[in-house]
Amino acid sequence: MKSFIFMVAIAILIVGFSACERISQIAQPTTPEIEDKSEAMSIGVVLPLTGHLASAGELMKRGLDLALSEINNGQLGNTEFRFIVEDDTSTPAGAVDAFNKLIREDSVSVILGPASSSATKAAFPIAKENQVIAISPTAGARGLTAISDFVFRIPLTTDIVVSKGIEVTHEKLGYQRVATMYDETDVFSTDRDTALQEAFAAKSIEVLATEPFASGDTDFSAQLTRIQALNPDAIFVSALPPEKPGILVQADALGISVPFIVSSLTSVEVVAAGAAAEGAITFIGWLPTDDTPGNQVFVQSYTAIYGTEPNVFVASSYAAVHILAEAIKNAESTEPVSIRDALANIMDFDTVLGKFSFNADGDAVYDQKTLIVKDGILQPFE
Repeated sequence: MKSFIFMVAIAILIVGFSACERISQIAQPTTPEIEDKSEAMSIGVVLPLTGHLASAGELMKRGLDLALSEINNGQLGNTEFRFIVEDDTSTPAGAVDAFNKLIREDSVSVILGPASSSATKAAFPIAKENQVIAISPTAGARGLTAISDFVFRIPLTTDIVVSKGIEVTHEKLGYQRVATMYDETDVFSTDRDTALQEAFAAKSIEVLATEPFASGDTDFSAQLTRIQALNPDAIFVSALPPEKPGILVQADALGISVPFIVSSLTSVEVVAAGAAAEGAITFIGWLPTDDTPGNQVFVQSYTAIYGTEPNVFVASSYAAVHILAEAIKNAESTEPVSIRDALANIMDFDTVLGKFSFNADGDAVYDQKTLIVKDGILQPFE
């Protein structure tokens, strides 16, 4: 009997302990792992990091990276960006390869780039075919976005820039006999020269000569000597960044003193040309001294990191990331169609470039400026 009572007591204790354990588990459940809701959205980046335009590509990448750090600092809530960078080797074929790789292998839905109009003209059809968003920070030739409602770009197009720039400079300088030089191997330079010819015809300005050259050329003396003999009132140059300083320096060496009006001249090229850049005029959309929203903070941040002021290529690239981020925030989605629609609806968005909108073709709308080099610095043309 004693043994039986002892065994019953042990059984009651075991059942009691089990019940207490179950009650404890119900009252104090194990804390579940907290789900990380943040996700990095992969953004393709196609830039000329080697080749003819490598110096411009590196500056653009700095602008993109600075904006990326700001976006990932909480401006989109839980959504972060992650760049997958591809080098287009400064060639249209390289841009096509980069787009195909980013779309087919990395499965990106958005690509920032390419930089040049030639590369953009070649690569944008790939974005159209795959219905991927593509935004060029710097390609300015006309007609590049008309191929698809999935493609956009940040710079003002050549026809807009030239038309407004000619109005301002012709009124003050009064030139009636001009000459032009342009890079016949580059889509932007060729299109800009065509836009110039159209503007000259509209104002009955005589074009004395149109001198072509090619990307990579370093000797422009023959073209400049022929132009000098015609004694024009002004000389218009449509070129990519590497060629602009050489043209100005060689013109100065020949003693050409008439105004040079140069495409998208930046502080980098002004420094490279030195004293030969003095008095050069350009049509452009941004200055470090602009009081546009956030511009001074942008300039200060960039200067603190890189030890020099940004140029317009940096600013346009920086703005491109913030414009994309605004569209994604408004779309509340990372799907290409939703982003496309949100980009198309960007209207008077505050950027370092000023109030920014896209027109029906996906081209930029904002104010441009005419600048002149005075004392080695780009300043408003007045």
